[in-house]
Amino acid sequence: MSDIFERLLEYSQRGYSCSQVMLFVALESEGKENPELIRAMGGLRGGLDDMGEVCGALSGGMCFLHYFGGRGADDEVENPHLSTMTKKLYDWFVAYTAEYGGINCRQILGDDGHHLIERCPMVVRDTLGKCISLLSEYELI
Repeated sequence: MSDIFERLLEYSQRGYSCSQVMLFVALESEGKENPELIRAMGGLRGGLDDMGEVCGALSGGMCFLHYFGGRGADDEVENPHLSTMTKKLYDWFVAYTAEYGGINCRQILGDDGHHLIERCPMVVRDTLGKCISLLSEYELI
């Protein structure tokens, strides 16, 4: 997990958002690149394009789970456990961020700009860890 955390920090330092970082990791796990997908994930940054709403780690985590278990073509079938995994991720995230007052970026960051540096990397790391755990539990990775 420390290698993944180093990758998360590297992408973050290069200016990518929480949600983009999550999908970079998903793509890398399969040896793929998809700049279009990463670009689209930027719309989730900062709680829906910097509006302070749902944290990009959570929305990116949902996308991460869908990347491995969702349907992306006519001939694909969504994994039957996907909704269970996304519900577990959501419930976990609500409990995880309760100390910050909620799941929104503005709640997690509060009025302190330092929280972006102090909290966000840990939130992304732990959310990614939870996603990997769920995917392993349901044998998708």
